[in-house]
Amino acid sequence: MKLLIVESPGKVKKIQGFLGPEFRVMASVGHVRDLPEKEMGLAPPDFKPQYVPTARGKKVLADLGAAVKIAEKVYLATDPDREGEAIAWHLAEALGLQDPQRVTFTEITEKAVKAALENPRPIDLNLVRAQEARRSLDRLVGYTVSPEVSRLLGGPLSAGRVQSPALRLVSEREAAVREFKSATHYGVELTFEAMDGVTEGWKAQWDSRDWLPEGVEYFQDQATAEKIAALKTLTVVSFQETESRTAPPAPFTTSTLQQAASNRLKSSPQKTMELAQALYELGAISYIRTDSPNLSEEAISHIRSLAVEKGWPLPPQPRTWKSKAGAQEAHEAIRPTHFDVEEAGRSDAEKNLYRLIRLRALASQLADAVHAVTTARLEGEVDAKKVSFTSQGRKLIQPGWRVLLDSEEEDGESGNTLLKLREGAQAVAAGGQVLVKKSAAPPRWNEAGLIRELEKRGLGRPSTYAAILQNITGRSYAKAEQGRLVSTPLGDKVVRLLAGRFAFMDVEFTRQMEARLDEIAAGRGDYLALLRETHETLEREMREFLKAHSHPCPQCGKPLRHMVKKEAKGLKGYDFWGCSGYPECKATYSNQDDRPDFSPKTKAAA
Repeated sequence: MKLLIVESPGKVKKIQGFLGPEFRVMASVGHVRDLPEKEMGLAPPDFKPQYVPTARGKKVLADLGAAVKIAEKVYLATDPDREGEAIAWHLAEALGLQDPQRVTFTEITEKAVKAALENPRPIDLNLVRAQEARRSLDRLVGYTVSPEVSRLLGGPLSAGRVQSPALRLVSEREAAVREFKSATHYGVELTFEAMDGVTEGWKAQWDSRDWLPEGVEYFQDQATAEKIAALKTLTVVSFQETESRTAPPAPFTTSTLQQAASNRLKSSPQKTMELAQALYELGAISYIRTDSPNLSEEAISHIRSLAVEKGWPLPPQPRTWKSKAGAQEAHEAIRPTHFDVEEAGRSDAEKNLYRLIRLRALASQLADAVHAVTTARLEGEVDAKKVSFTSQGRKLIQPGWRVLLDSEEEDGESGNTLLKLREGAQAVAAGGQVLVKKSAAPPRWNEAGLIRELEKRGLGRPSTYAAILQNITGRSYAKAEQGRLVSTPLGDKVVRLLAGRFAFMDVEFTRQMEARLDEIAAGRGDYLALLRETHETLEREMREFLKAHSHPCPQCGKPLRHMVKKEAKGLKGYDFWGCSGYPECKATYSNQDDRPDFSPKTKAAA
């Protein structure tokens, strides 16, 4: 009997069906070992992680160990990413495997699984080391900084290497919204009579840029805007007829799938990943953790064949996309395993996500959408100064990829039909309207927008975005209001406490850290050097932090701790500073702006 170990129990039955009685398929149920829960688990000078079985892992390892004893060969088929590679290594170490056969597949189909078994390889220790470095860095930051955040703000609270910079983005955006002062400004739109075969009712918009002083963004002179809106006759100074071509969007990466599902299906990133994992385990889609927007040659060939069969328009050559900087492209984009299968999934939510994935992948290889575009520029005069207007018409003439995504993308049409104007012609306005506008504050992010910003800034990796959002909302550092993320007072306090004190709070620093983890994965980086450097930085920053935020007990000299508990279910809350030397020292002090108030009259009762 041969033993094949996968991560998720959801895959076992399907893969067992492919392989028959010659194999036994079992699941690790994720990680079987981790750093200890209540201690750092690594220390200088070597920073060697001290792994222990997880609570669930103890029984899993016992069951797997019994199967290993009677297996003639063991294959480790954990997920094809850094985390999966690390799980495979942990299994090999914990089970004492002498010759583990590492196999990977990016889709759960009989063909893919059997092909993987024919091409086993050793465990990639560079990927393992990169995952280990990420886990160790997160533990180093969290276990060093979180206790002090809890002491000063009232715990239990936490700080995280990527979680906290992400929270900082939300908090700083909220501050910008609060501080924003709206300005009223004006635009003008003219509606014209019929001319030269153009029907009545076509419109043109005033281009106010020539009327703005240097450095001024908005036109705020209402009286002048009203004069411009009263214009009657303008001259057509230029007219152009062009075509605009729009390429289809790329197939989904992990990040863009989370964004699209959030916008289209109102699905949280966490829920989207759960649904996608279920579809992957059903064998309906390819592996869901990928940075690559490109498809395999085989997948493209299947799409082009299906397009010919369905009569969908194709470009002359297959499409490829340039990946974002820092992308990890071990796997192709997310796609259906069988493009001709129109529906997959057990629930409506799974079916909707499958449809989103399938149509996006299919459309990605179709021809451009083509619009006919007409652009007219008109001029008049007010107070001896030139006034310019622009009128544009736009019409879809070749749908291209929009035969599949038309209902899910913007319709591409403008308010005007296609114009046909003659240069030098006189256009007569039937009426003008002053458009009263308000400058808008920078928008709060929804979950999709924050994911896009995290990816843009290189914070974390797509496989971690759902967890980052879960952390900052689940710990009440941010909350959703009308679909938008808003930092809470607690979240703002955490950011103010840490920003400017710790390097990991700096977005650029964190981005560079991700790049160094990628270097380790590629075999060009050094785990020990990275951990030592980070530890030294943290130690130095922590010393300065404690100097700035030290509140020794006046009675015994030990550090004071902020004690906070909100009122709940009829129980009285509290908010005071108490000595960490309790019960030997019972000193307590009132809280004043997150600092102990040492004046005698405000001394708190414990």
